[in-house]
Amino acid sequence: MSSSARPFMYLHRFLLAALSLTVGITQTLSAQNVGSPKPGPQKLFEQGEANLRAGNLQQAEHSFRAVLAIDPQVAGAYANLGVIDMRRAHWQSAVQMLTRAEHLAPRIAGIRLNLGLVYYRQGKYRDAMPPFQSVVRDAPDSVQARYLLGLCYFFTERYADATTTLDPIWEQESSQLNYLYVLGIAANKAKRPDLEQRALSRLVETGQNTPEFHLLMGKAHLNREEYDDAITELEAAAKANSKLPFVHFELGLAYMKKEEFDRARTEFLADLAVEPDLAFDYDQLGLIDYLQQHDQDAVKNLGKALHLDSQLASSHFNLARTYQRLGNHTMALTEIDTTEKLDPDSYSIHYVRGQVLRSLGRTEEAQTEMRMYTQKANDAREKRQQELEAGPAPNPEITSDPQ
Repeated sequence: MSSSARPFMYLHRFLLAALSLTVGITQTLSAQNVGSPKPGPQKLFEQGEANLRAGNLQQAEHSFRAVLAIDPQVAGAYANLGVIDMRRAHWQSAVQMLTRAEHLAPRIAGIRLNLGLVYYRQGKYRDAMPPFQSVVRDAPDSVQARYLLGLCYFFTERYADATTTLDPIWEQESSQLNYLYVLGIAANKAKRPDLEQRALSRLVETGQNTPEFHLLMGKAHLNREEYDDAITELEAAAKANSKLPFVHFELGLAYMKKEEFDRARTEFLADLAVEPDLAFDYDQLGLIDYLQQHDQDAVKNLGKALHLDSQLASSHFNLARTYQRLGNHTMALTEIDTTEKLDPDSYSIHYVRGQVLRSLGRTEEAQTEMRMYTQKANDAREKRQQELEAGPAPNPEITSDPQ
């Protein structure tokens, strides 16, 4: 799949994990936030809040739904049901609940913040922007909303907007390596050398010899296609802290780039020992299985990836290729169609679909797909050449393509 279609496919999870260490990812909406319910459901609402704080999601859900059965206009009940759905990763239901809560309580910034987070966690950065923008407008001192909005701009390559959004929270976040890393890259892309130098100098000063610093430097080398240097930095990070989230994942990517698939597999499995529910590890294991022609294992691992994250375009894409090789062309076509909905700019989709359609005897459609593939591939090649001719940037570009 094209690198331009998903340049930050892995970085967003890395940054979100780091962000969650410093700010709360979901907000419980209390009766005080959104107006107290009527006397009848007040006790039920309080029970729901207590259970939600304790992590008893089923009991909390039961209480909030009981509140709505008595009074369907309690915004806080919808908002908290949205939070419950977020914690369960039931994104569609979370959007529905939070949208209903926003309709009933449009002035409550916390509802819109959580709505933005639902989209952010799915990688739908453009959808996340309006809610975050509204929170920053209404609550300009919200560090969390500003940070998340800045990341959305960053992931959608709006680097000037990213710098102007992230720079004002320097005082609060300049001790965080990930903040400095993103700000430095964005400032470079936005041609803000003063801010770039300030961010990178603080990054070196703050990071020093920590495992997290070596991890970021490893990512920098990886994105600059300096794979041996990346492995050196990442191994230093892993040696200092073998349980550091994502360090084994990044090592796996580096070995994938060097086509050392067995070593890559070992690293992805090591990362799963640290992060057992990371869909990207299974995604990469499935890719290795596909490349080594272990098709049944590929189906299994890619299926696990999609169970954890049904929106992972690369897993649908590689599952389509695997089904194609297995001769299951109907399933292959279903998967490649799903891939296009998630990643419409990828030219590789048209090549695979063309092959599948040819196998199904749909020759004319297959030829159309191949013509689209050739055109888009040529356009992508020209764009890549222009990027290379522009000269090397002083900081790494976040353009890694795990394939």
